[in-house]
Amino acid sequence: MKKLLLLSLAILLVMPVMAQKKNTVKKNAPAAAVSVGEVNDDGSAKKIYDEEIDPMSQIDEALELARQTSRFVICQVGGNWCPWCLRFAQFITKDPEISKIVDENFVYIHVNTSKEHKNYEALKRLGNPGRFGYPALVILNEEGNVMHIQNSSYLELDKSYDRKKVLEFFLNWTRQAIEEVK
Repeated sequence: MKKLLLLSLAILLVMPVMAQKKNTVKKNAPAAAVSVGEVNDDGSAKKIYDEEIDPMSQIDEALELARQTSRFVICQVGGNWCPWCLRFAQFITKDPEISKIVDENFVYIHVNTSKEHKNYEALKRLGNPGRFGYPALVILNEEGNVMHIQNSSYLELDKSYDRKKVLEFFLNWTRQAIEEVK
C-alpha cells in the first residue's frame, strides 16, 4: 500500500511538468524553429527542443527559409535533457549583439535527440554531430550540405560560454565571411 501511495504521488508531481507548453515559434523561422533562451518564472530554462517534431521535416523547412532569405542554417543538436544545450540557447539570446548576428545571418533550429527519440536519420544527415557531445552546432548551406560541425565545448568558459569565442564562431560562419576574398 505504501508503494502504491508513493507511486501515485510521483505521478501527480510529474503530470504538470509534462503538460507544459514546449516552445514558441519565431516569426521569421520555420514552424520547426523555436524561441530560445526563455526562462520560467523560477529562473529555470524553458524547454527549447520539440521532441514530437519530425527532424527531417524541420531541417527541410529551415533550408527552404534559408534559400528564401539567403542565410545559412544552424542546427543546435541536443535535447531538453542537456543542461549545456539549454545554457547555450540562453547565452546567445541574452547577448543582444550575438542574438542580432544569429537572426540576421542564420536560420537557427534545435534538432532533438534523446533516449526516446534517437532520430538516427536526421543525425546521419547532419554528419553524426553527436560524436562531439552535445550541444553540437551544425552549419548547413542552402542546399543542405554540412559546412561545419562545431564541438561546443571549445566555446565554453567555466559553467557558461565565452562571449568572445561564441561571437567569433558566428561571425566566421556568416555568408559574408565565407564569400569574402582577402
